[in-house]
Amino acid sequence: MDASFILITCFLLASSFTIVHSLSKPPLLGVHPLDEQYFASEVIKCKDNSKSFTRDRLNDNFCDCVDGTDEPGTSACPAGKFYCRNIGSTPQFLFSSRVNDHFCDCCDGSDEYDGSVNCPNTCIMGGNIEYKTDHRFSRVGGLVGDLGHVGAKQAKNGVSLDDLIQKLKGLKILIIIQVVITIVVVVFRILRRRARSKRRRHHKVLYQHDG
Repeated sequence: MDASFILITCFLLASSFTIVHSLSKPPLLGVHPLDEQYFASEVIKCKDNSKSFTRDRLNDNFCDCVDGTDEPGTSACPAGKFYCRNIGSTPQFLFSSRVNDHFCDCCDGSDEYDGSVNCPNTCIMGGNIEYKTDHRFSRVGGLVGDLGHVGAKQAKNGVSLDDLIQKLKGLKILIIIQVVITIVVVVFRILRRRARSKRRRHHKVLYQHDG
């Protein structure tokens, strides 16, 4: 009973950890949530259909696609666009030339990930506001490079697309954990009942034998 229960428990826990890990993986840098599935395959097509590239060449700081499909998170492609998630504020696209240029353009600081500039997350403080970081003036909110806001109507209501996606992922993880715990408890109770029944039968046989 103990060995079976341990094996089943280990299997369920391993499965749940695998699923949770897949759901909690960090999002692709510079990629819109709706495009994440597009980059999920091992071989990815440039969006202009000019060529294909393998997934290990995604964001490798070398421009393979003329349209910048393979470098959404770097400044390697002149035609590339970087997506700021800006959770808590308004998401936006930037020209890829604004990535790691020592200026904080995204209110979540995601465009300056190389560590050369410390960009505090100001999204929860009202979003795209101008601020100074290490005596460097931020260009957030400027006209140059702002390619438009995504989901402005949702942002006005205080809920962005990214907020909803993150909440749904968190809800999935909680549901999976609850299901695994429930299964473990049910299996444990079934095995315990069987063990008790087996012990009773054993005691009954011994009693009849002694009698």
